[in-house]
Amino acid sequence: MTASSATAPASARTRTGGPREDGPKILEHVLGWTFVVVLAMLVTQLGWM
Repeated sequence: MTASSATAPASARTRTGGPREDGPKILEHVLGWTFVVVLAMLVTQLGWM
C-alpha cells in the first residue's frame, strides 16, 4: 500500500470487480437456494446419493 492509496477516500478508489454492497440481497438468496435445490434434484436423479 502506498501513502496515496492509504489516504484516498473510499469513493476515489478504483473498483476491482468484486461484489457490490448495494445489490438486492433477497434476489441473491433466492437464486442461491434455487441452485441448491436444482443441484439436489440432479444428484438424486443420477443416483449419486
